[in-house]
Amino acid sequence: MKPLAVLVNGIKNTIADRARKKYIKTAPAELESGTFDYAKPVKNGYFTVGFGKHSVMPDEPIPGKTTYYVAGYRINHPATGILDPMMAKAIYIDDNTGRGGVVICQIDSVGIMRHDVQIIREKLQDFCMRTGCRSINICSTHDHAGIDTMGLWGPLPKSGRNKEHIKKVVDGAIAAIEDAYRNRKDGDLYYGYCEIDPALYRDSRLPEVFSNKLHRIRFSPKNGGRDVYLVNFSSHSESLLGDNTLISADFPAYIAAEVEKEKSADMVYTVGAIGGLVMMRPMDDNPITSTKKTGRYLGEKLCQIDNEVKLPAAVQLITKEFYVPCDNHVLLAAAKVGIIPAKAYATGVGTGALNQSLLTEMTYFEIGDLKILLIPGEPFPENVFGGYLTAEESAEGKDPAINPPPLASLVDGELMVIGLANDEIGYMPPPNDFYLDPELPYITQRKDRLERRHYEETNSLGPDTAWHIYHAFRQMIHEVKQQKNKSK
Repeated sequence: MKPLAVLVNGIKNTIADRARKKYIKTAPAELESGTFDYAKPVKNGYFTVGFGKHSVMPDEPIPGKTTYYVAGYRINHPATGILDPMMAKAIYIDDNTGRGGVVICQIDSVGIMRHDVQIIREKLQDFCMRTGCRSINICSTHDHAGIDTMGLWGPLPKSGRNKEHIKKVVDGAIAAIEDAYRNRKDGDLYYGYCEIDPALYRDSRLPEVFSNKLHRIRFSPKNGGRDVYLVNFSSHSESLLGDNTLISADFPAYIAAEVEKEKSADMVYTVGAIGGLVMMRPMDDNPITSTKKTGRYLGEKLCQIDNEVKLPAAVQLITKEFYVPCDNHVLLAAAKVGIIPAKAYATGVGTGALNQSLLTEMTYFEIGDLKILLIPGEPFPENVFGGYLTAEESAEGKDPAINPPPLASLVDGELMVIGLANDEIGYMPPPNDFYLDPELPYITQRKDRLERRHYEETNSLGPDTAWHIYHAFRQMIHEVKQQKNKSK
């Protein structure tokens, strides 16, 4: 997310006081425990895969009688035109083990919150009954040139969400998923990756830790037809930068265009661990030219991947719901007054005085040796891979021992992360470098003792988020190991 701190410009301290004094007294929802649906790969097995896409653009012109707000940088930033359309794109994958298919759906947006994900799933209940689909996952591309889907970038204290547009997003995702099922074919899946030159990245917050891998899962149909790529890349989708007023899917749209041109293939795009804040450096002084060049460059690299391995036809998965304490009173206030579509639960846990939590979820996939974790927000790369700041480098001299172990340490082999998946709960700064303005926490960004600003904290749930992600994943991996042991 881009700065939640700007909320203070519209509603100041009164709304924060309101959140402190009037807690949201919603009872906690009952949680699914999560079971790993393990099945051994079938000898000579194959996948059945389909692709679908649908526009999520408003029917009316931009600009027009309705004002749409560009999300991701600053509030009250109306769109003045369209560079390229926002889309919903879906891949349906069935391993033919009889357990049903799984869906990963990309939506070109700054973030899709759990509220809207659940609406999409509810509307697809008949689809799941009819097809046997066992998992629907909605992932945002974290597009900073799209129409506001979260509510934070309107003329605050009014929400930036437009109800008709949100309906278009929900209906577009459903149409893309249904088309993916209708278009399915039999074939094989392959995984490969390439490495992008680290000099092309900008990591604006220490430590400089990021994944430079461009991941590709490629479906190749047996009897001809178009390949389908499921792509994962760790960068904010914000090459158009903050002055832009044109609606666009940013550089992922131009990756897809290059893949179409070079390989006549379809593509679903996901982001990785992008917190802290990882983005591509400009490739041109003109942001539009830079965006197109970035997309073309990454598309060319994607098409050149030559280290593929064939994946066994068995998709194992586990989904776990869990609560994350929300100590960010500004975020809670925004939810309370309807700026963002979120609900807090009185779980009685948390480090702050509010004792409120948000309900979220994670899903973990295994396809052979390929391990994929879907995370509901923007993890810092050091949360995943390690490389935390030392006590001397941190905001308040705190030792990295207070941070959770890296998520990748919980699995054998490499862990691929899909961020902003099935929810957007914001950034997850490491606890030892979590710093708030002592007078106006979650509102202003006072510099720390090392003269560094801590913008990401104002867009986070609180200092314990990274630990709750770690604990949930550790429980999931424990269940994975138990199910595998039972099958021996």
